[in-house]
Amino acid sequence: MIKEIYVNTMEDLYPLLTEQTYRSDIDRNRNLYVYRGMTRADYEIVTSLDRNCKEKKAILEPSILRNFTKYAALEDPSIKDSIWRQMILGQHHGLPTRLLDWSRSPLIALHFAVTERNMDNINKYDGVVWRVDLDEQYRHLPASYRAVTKKYNTTIYSVDMFNEACSSLRQYDEDMEDRSMMFIEPPSIDPRIVNQYSFFSIVPTHMHSIVDFFANNDNQKTIKYIISKDLRWRIRDMLDQYNVNERIVYPGLDGISTWIARHYFVKDQD
Repeated sequence: MIKEIYVNTMEDLYPLLTEQTYRSDIDRNRNLYVYRGMTRADYEIVTSLDRNCKEKKAILEPSILRNFTKYAALEDPSIKDSIWRQMILGQHHGLPTRLLDWSRSPLIALHFAVTERNMDNINKYDGVVWRVDLDEQYRHLPASYRAVTKKYNTTIYSVDMFNEACSSLRQYDEDMEDRSMMFIEPPSIDPRIVNQYSFFSIVPTHMHSIVDFFANNDNQKTIKYIISKDLRWRIRDMLDQYNVNERIVYPGLDGISTWIARHYFVKDQD
């Protein structure tokens, strides 16, 4: 059972924005939560590969990555050396992949939960922010994967560390089945990844429902924050004041143009 918390007032946001655990060993407040914001509370969590290739994803995925790498090597020759780098670069540029976007920042997740392409829809649907604990996910991993992180005295995977644990899609799917999935911190290949405080989860082929995985695999710290549709414009305006908006999330003129368009958007008075 996934814990659901309904955000109906601005005060209800406080736990989401301030949840940190005191660590006596370093006398600091830290957590290892990652967050994912979505514009509809009833949306399933699915990868772009699932949406694009459906039941043929396992067959088509190698061809997608192979063809992408053939052309992307002109920009980044080292991409040939790691299938995980291929995925990350592809995800960054809109390629269908098995990766899911997450952020270490609850504010960035809130941005995606309350920002619509069609701004007339902002107050029509409840949004959602999913919170997942990385330490909890780490405990689901096979022992050989945990051994790599112990070698580097961390529980957060980089791409290079992941290459040590697993070198192929087939091995990853066999190791994970539907019982666990990796979360990795991507290399800073672009300011967007840095500004979004990005993380990715790598969804195994055999994991047919990510929500069921969270619900049925002792993920006690997974929380689904449901953002009331009546509060979404209020949160959106608050985030603008905090400088969490398109010009930060998507650095460059495209992000600035989208931010300006929303700033001057005229709401339907009806």
